[in-house]
This record gives sequence, structure tokens and C-alpha cells, in this order.
Amino acid sequence: MPKGIMVVHSRPSDPSREDEYNEWYGTAHLPEVCEVPGIVGARRYRVVDGSDPSRHAYLAVYELEADDLNSPLQELRARSASGRIGMSDVLQLDPPPSIALYELLE
Repeated sequence: MPKGIMVVHSRPSDPSREDEYNEWYGTAHLPEVCEVPGIVGARRYRVVDGSDPSRHAYLAVYELEADDLNSPLQELRARSASGRIGMSDVLQLDPPPSIALYELLE
């Protein structure tokens, strides 16, 4: 089964809501995303030098195990569209989070 990671860069919708963003991401969003088949784990990080306001300050790295590494992302999008994964106005959507898939090289 192919292994990979999904990397998501994001930030709060407003700097004054950073605590609220982290609370939502850690207690609501991350557990819901980890319920998607093929997503087997996750870790979050914050940029050390946050002086560039145009840069996404947060990074989530999701571990993937799936026959098709695109399938967890497709399911994640379907669940988000149907409301099965809740979104929050504490997440900045303009610009939207940046998402990339990486395949493990062996």
C-alpha cells in the first residue's frame, strides 16, 4: 500500500483569533480529518519566525496509507462539501489553505 503525506499550510482568519483557531483545529478539525479512510495520523506545527504576515503560520502533516494517495484527499473534500467535516470562520479562506500530496520514495 503506498504511503505518503498530505501537507496543509493554513492560518487563522484574524491574528486576534489565533487561540480560537488552534482550539478548533486541534479539538474539532484534526480529529474529523483523521477519520477519513487512508489518513492514519497527523501532526501540527507553527512557523518559528512569524514576521512575514503573507506566509501561512501553521502546518499540518497528515500521514497517508492508501492504494491511491489521491483518494483520502477526494474523500476529505467530499466530506467537507457535505458538512460531515465542519469548517469554521476562524480558518482563513482568502487565500485558502495550501494543500500538497507527497509520495514516499523507497
